[in-house]
Amino acid sequence: MMANRFTVSPDFSPDYLAGWYLFNKWMQKQTGLKIDLELYGNFYTQRIVTYSHADLVYVNPFDASMLVHDKGFLPLAKVAGNFDETVIVVNSDTPINGITDLKPDLKLAMTEDPNINMIGMMLLEAVDLNDGNIEKVIYDNYVLIVKNLLEGHADVGLFLAKAYDELSWVVKKQLKVLLQSEVGEIYHSFLISPALAEKRDEIQSLLIDMDKNKEGQDVLRALGFDAWIKVDDEEMAFMVNLIDALSIQS
Repeated sequence: MMANRFTVSPDFSPDYLAGWYLFNKWMQKQTGLKIDLELYGNFYTQRIVTYSHADLVYVNPFDASMLVHDKGFLPLAKVAGNFDETVIVVNSDTPINGITDLKPDLKLAMTEDPNINMIGMMLLEAVDLNDGNIEKVIYDNYVLIVKNLLEGHADVGLFLAKAYDELSWVVKKQLKVLLQSEVGEIYHSFLISPALAEKRDEIQSLLIDMDKNKEGQDVLRALGFDAWIKVDDEEMAFMVNLIDALSIQS
């Protein structure tokens, strides 16, 4: 039996690494499918795999939009209560207390997470900061952004709000949040490829019922999730259109 490939956006806390392997084991048990989980430490590598030969993916809104639009992927579910918001963060030692205190020529640390960067830049443009007067520095993940903020190699960092919330209190007390977006309509999505379309209803049902039994609850807890919620084609189309509209504005 040929294995189905499953990959996940690399923006989750390292604390949940084992949880994804546990989830993959649960998926194989429930579906009877052979599923290989492939996790990567940066968006670039993960995106190449996702776009070329992934069958199941849990991805950020921008990649979800592209996969649905360009590759015919189908939505399955989203995590209950989780929306993708952008947080603008600085070192707690800085006298800066809001984005209006930010000045041109700063170093902005970011990952290759397109929607977080897009929304972050829209927020910064409100105070006349843009590609022409700031220096963008790309890092593989949010852990490296933290490291460079604390070491003074970057002035400002853009974070997925959930990724920031999952940092330890020891780290967060050394950082300061200047602003958080409130878009409220975009989210990470669990998608299935057209090649597995016949399994869509089965897997979707398994996901949305996962919190109804102890085994499923234990796996969800290992991921830091409460439950999955169904996403239908209409809801996904709305998010795809919203991502397109935000991209035009940015």
